[in-house]
Amino acid sequence: MKEFFIADAAKFENARVVSYFALVTVSVREKKGGGGQYLALVLGDKTGQMEARMWEEFADSIGTCNEGCYVKVQGQVSKYAGKFQITLEKMRLAAATELEVADFLPTTRFDVETMWAELRGLVTGFANEDLKRLVFAFLDDEELAAAYKSAPAAKRLHHAWLGGLLEHVLALGRVCLAMAPFYPEVDADLLVTGAILHDIGKVKELSWANTFSYTLEGQLVGHISIAQRMLEEKVRGLGEFPERLRVLVEHMILSHHGRYEFGSPKLPMTPEAILLSALDDLEAKFEGMRREFEGAANAGKKPGELTDWVRSMERPLLNSREYLKG
Repeated sequence: MKEFFIADAAKFENARVVSYFALVTVSVREKKGGGGQYLALVLGDKTGQMEARMWEEFADSIGTCNEGCYVKVQGQVSKYAGKFQITLEKMRLAAATELEVADFLPTTRFDVETMWAELRGLVTGFANEDLKRLVFAFLDDEELAAAYKSAPAAKRLHHAWLGGLLEHVLALGRVCLAMAPFYPEVDADLLVTGAILHDIGKVKELSWANTFSYTLEGQLVGHISIAQRMLEEKVRGLGEFPERLRVLVEHMILSHHGRYEFGSPKLPMTPEAILLSALDDLEAKFEGMRREFEGAANAGKKPGELTDWVRSMERPLLNSREYLKG
């Protein structure tokens, strides 16, 4: 039974702990200045991830513990460069009888079936029957729907939990519907179609059995190209479908990352693609920001203190609402 969670690290600073984790990454590195090797690890549970180091006697551990497995560790919690980590003394493969899987994979705090029903309701409200047929071709696919309901939206950056993809897409769909009336150039049905399908390739890009990772297809192809292929397959299965609509939906999928340097094969060039890209980025950033604020609070930071440097945003952040309360 797991008693220590990563979110509790501030309460255990300088204490020795024994606990179970998912082994997210592990690598052997050279010690600075020579003197041998050490293990650099990232451990995870449902509350987050934490770096760990094992300096001595790790040969047996790496012989049996691989990325994606569950491990039992003993070590000391400490702070290094402003972040908590664990210096490991022992690590072994955990037995299935010692574990409760729910301790390791974070899960959406919202009811999945309620979110799914609301998402389908957005599509039911479409005036465009062709787009309605297209999106329901995805949502009515039982195997695809099951993956859509459980997949994370990312490995680490935002909505990185079971049900995260659905949570992200539904939030984005709501925002798209709310914003569309302010931009008369935008076709609302087309915009929401893009919101629902833009990340559909993540159901094949990501793996979420024990830890969140990338499938081989995800690493070699990526979710944008996967989604493009999935769109082609569904359109082909519909028989007749307007070519102009197909091209516009495909363009939103290909351009939703917004910039070439962010992995976007195309820049957004239609009103719907431009708005979708901007709102997708905004929704992801705000969810990531919430996690940073939560992590800062768990680490014992005061309301007036900035978070640690957020690499994805290239800046630290301040929780202005909590700051004003003080």
